[in-house]
Amino acid sequence: MSVLSITFHCTKNNIGEWENYVDDTLVLMTENLMDVEKYILSEVHSDYIDDGKNYNLLLIFDDDEKRTEFIESELLNISERIENKFGQDVMIFTTSLNPKKKKI
Repeated sequence: MSVLSITFHCTKNNIGEWENYVDDTLVLMTENLMDVEKYILSEVHSDYIDDGKNYNLLLIFDDDEKRTEFIESELLNISERIENKFGQDVMIFTTSLNPKKKKI
């Protein structure tokens, strides 16, 4: 199992448009990903963020190879689409998670 965490930070001025994009487009793109075994899409609550809002997409792959392939192809496509639509108003941060112990 291999996990990728993608955090999307949206600035205050585009939260409504971003939430519509998440509900209409990002969910559909995620559902259509071939190598993703499971995923969790979350709105992130934080007491420390007041200049916008964070959302997180946690993707679970069968192995590191599938995760790497996703990062090198699909993630680039998704990032480009978001950048073209939102510019600097949505920032994307990725974190590869390598489980040491799991119970899923």
